[in-house]
Amino acid sequence: MTEPFKLLLDPAVVQAIGAHLRRVAPVFDHMRFEQLALDGLEALELKARAMQLADALESTLPAGFTAGVEMLEAALAPLVPGGDLGALRTGPAGLAGWALWPVGEWVARRGLDDPHRALQALHALTQRFTAEWAIRPLLLRHPDTVFATLRRWCDDPSPHVRRLVSEGSRPRLPWGLQLRPLIADPTPTLPLLAALQDDPSPYVRRSVANHLNDIAKDHPAVVADWLQRHLPGASVERRVLLRHASRSLIKAGDAAVLAAWGQGEALLGRAELAITPAQITLGERVHLSVTLTSLSRRPQALVADVVIHHVKANGGTSPKVFKGWNLTLLPGETRTLAKQHAVRPITTRVYYPGAHRVELQVNGAVVASADFELQGVKSAAG
Repeated sequence: MTEPFKLLLDPAVVQAIGAHLRRVAPVFDHMRFEQLALDGLEALELKARAMQLADALESTLPAGFTAGVEMLEAALAPLVPGGDLGALRTGPAGLAGWALWPVGEWVARRGLDDPHRALQALHALTQRFTAEWAIRPLLLRHPDTVFATLRRWCDDPSPHVRRLVSEGSRPRLPWGLQLRPLIADPTPTLPLLAALQDDPSPYVRRSVANHLNDIAKDHPAVVADWLQRHLPGASVERRVLLRHASRSLIKAGDAAVLAAWGQGEALLGRAELAITPAQITLGERVHLSVTLTSLSRRPQALVADVVIHHVKANGGTSPKVFKGWNLTLLPGETRTLAKQHAVRPITTRVYYPGAHRVELQVNGAVVASADFELQGVKSAAG
């Protein structure tokens, strides 16, 4: 059984942080740090644990930012060039891995009035964990300073630092402070993404793809224009990046993005969608069978997705797109496709009984539909 994520910051990690800070600064009150950090820790989830440990650091490190940050830097584990951050853990040599989340939070809080020194610390920290959350308050308070630094970091020898350029400036980073100015206008980050989209590290390129996908949620035309400019003649690696960056807009059936990928033309042919069984209860699954028949004299590049309209408490419906198939349908060909869809309890959706319409969307257009009845869940009134 997988252990809860919160155990990545457990009492042993707390004790290790205190021990390494005492190792580099014998005057550090590690006992008080541990007392504050461990108080009620068991009941907290991972992010709340990181914030509590950061609170404990604020209460026990020196009041001056420079003195405190020097202690923390001295307690870091030695660099492992090109190492996998996910495999890094705090050990006898120093702090690394998840123990550094609260350290980054401390830097973000206490370094706001000294952005140059704070960024220097995050440069070191991100090579042993990540600083993608910690850099965001600095970016909002000192955008000119941070963006000038990010431009330099595009050429840093460490892939972890180059990834921070993209990941730290993502408008809607999960678990991170939203960068509302960049949600409103992503223009400042576009030169950074252009500089990194052909980075030799897949780790960096994937961050660029996720960043572009974030932008697509608020500015689809920006990503469609990006594809028009950067997709023609792209290398295999860049095409993979751009496809991943396009994923939300492709699922949404964005015409400009589908056209950029050569999947913008309507299906020339017939489409059928069959669903079995017609009635299910919560926890069961439906089987979807799709038949596409070409009436074209040339191959057709198609992206076929499934849209399920979930019944809501008020009796209306809410559509959700589920990834289907990418295919080339040959002239005169009939192709049968199949997939299953489980209707099981999840934390992000409440199910209500009733007829759930399912639509087959091909190249952004609905070409067939069918229904299934969901039973065995409470009605909104019940």
